[in-house]
Amino acid sequence: MTRIKRGYIARRRRTKIRLFASTFRGAHSRLTRTITQQKIRALVSAHRDRGRQKRDFRRLWITRINAAIRDNKVYLSYSGLINNLYKRQLLLNRKILAQIAILNKNCLYIISNEIIK
Repeated sequence: MTRIKRGYIARRRRTKIRLFASTFRGAHSRLTRTITQQKIRALVSAHRDRGRQKRDFRRLWITRINAAIRDNKVYLSYSGLINNLYKRQLLLNRKILAQIAILNKNCLYIISNEIIK
């Protein structure tokens, strides 16, 4: 019986996994079983943290807007500003409002005065 040489498919799959885990430390980048486990953990964490990142940035923007509003003493609260923005149908999202609050406080002051009128 002739000798059968193994194919390259399994080796190609393992090298692909190794390339993913090449920056991991210790056995997590060397041993195939632990590499696959760490890959699953990494992908789960990445999926979970994409949603968490959106939440965290929204909280940050709200905090920045609220601080700028209270500093200007135009509105007493963030919720009053947002409520009047919706009533006036001004399409400014929280990210843009936070950038305006940081970069150009005078512009935020003008916007809030226009809403009051």
